Amino acid sequence: MNSQRQSAVYRSRILQPAAERRPETHPLTWRLRDDGQVVNLQDYQSREGYLAVQQVLNEHDPRAVIATMKQARVRGRGGAGFSAGLKWSLTLQGGDMPRGYIVCNADEMEPGTFKDRLLMEQQPHLLIEGMILAAFANNARYGYIFLRGEYVESARVLAEALVEAREAGWLGRDIAGSGFDFDMAVHTGAGRYICGEETALLNSLEGKRANPRAKPPFPGQSGAWGKPTVVNNVETLCNVPAVMLRGADWYQGLSGGRTEDGGTKLYGASGLVNRPGLWELPIGITGQEILDRAGGLRDGRALKAWLPGGASTGFLLPKHLDLPLDFDTVGKEGSRLGTGLITVVTEDQSMVSLMRNLEEFFARESCGWCTPCRDGLPWTVKLLLALERGEGQAGDVELLDKLAADCGPGLTFCAHAPGAAMPLQTALRHFRHEFEQGVHYPKGKAHADPIPVGEV
Repeated sequence: MNSQRQSAVYRSRILQPAAERRPETHPLTWRLRDDGQVVNLQDYQSREGYLAVQQVLNEHDPRAVIATMKQARVRGRGGAGFSAGLKWSLTLQGGDMPRGYIVCNADEMEPGTFKDRLLMEQQPHLLIEGMILAAFANNARYGYIFLRGEYVESARVLAEALVEAREAGWLGRDIAGSGFDFDMAVHTGAGRYICGEETALLNSLEGKRANPRAKPPFPGQSGAWGKPTVVNNVETLCNVPAVMLRGADWYQGLSGGRTEDGGTKLYGASGLVNRPGLWELPIGITGQEILDRAGGLRDGRALKAWLPGGASTGFLLPKHLDLPLDFDTVGKEGSRLGTGLITVVTEDQSMVSLMRNLEEFFARESCGWCTPCRDGLPWTVKLLLALERGEGQAGDVELLDKLAADCGPGLTFCAHAPGAAMPLQTALRHFRHEFEQGVHYPKGKAHADPIPVGEV
């Protein structure tokens, strides 16, 4: 599919007409055009564009910006859900500190996720404005949009928007007459999932192999080229202009009391649904409401399970559809909100085959730095292939349990292996019988004695 055709497909994925989107309720998408064309600089400026930059750079100090972000409870929209204001407050600042960098993590490699692409391809100036404000708050002199290399259309649109912003004086020296200097560039990656981990991203940005770094030091103290660096997701940064323009209390009120988190979220649905796409909704909306907006499942299929936010989140069941989709609530159910784009699994889909497909992806994308990830994930794939073919051996399902546990949080160098383990652990918990059906027993035996894990 060529980039022009591919872009047209994704431009149709925002399934809310302009009449339903207002600046007071849809800070991320109210400017989007129904025809899917790019919101250029003129259009953006006519709709409050760069007004927050003008006000903040001339009327506030960086500490006030950070305080507002904290009060608004803007949590990272890339998957981790860490407080953006708190992250900014931990960045080394001060008159004697070197000016650092703002890096936008646009390496959108999570399977089932395409929300950042929408923002970059249709209203790039919202991201640019958010990065200027983040740079001001964090004493940064330069910014990079680290973009997934396959997003060719995003790269083109962003590059043109940067030229527009620079010519209009929104980038470069003395922005809006404030005395603040800042510029930025697009950096396209080589297509590695591991670059979604912020320190691996920074290594790749510096021209090194994309392996995660040891922490501490954290990027806020020593990031790109040893300078203080803040790494935020596209959607996170796109929230900043509206927060600074309308205030923390307004942003908090957008959730309508559904959750303690503030703001809206780009939610979406993919898989065997009638209307896959994206919606900007109050954070804390339920999975059922998203599924209803997606028109339900195709051909009257029944729902077996669903991933709440990408392939690295844990499976939830139909009974969980009425839970608020916020970071803390989903976490208590043994999963993660992740990117907030749900993927449905229907009753006629094999959980073993689905997991084999996912684990092949995670095994391929491992950087190979640590043993549980480098060796454990390919071993997991080997076991799942055998079970999928009905050639599994006694003890294979128990061994999958152990391999997933060995990849858990705190046991590997970064979060890649725990992300691969979470869907497997939850699939084994909820659908163990499907995995056990793939074990081949000797003729005449209903079962075989499992091999003790410690003796394998």
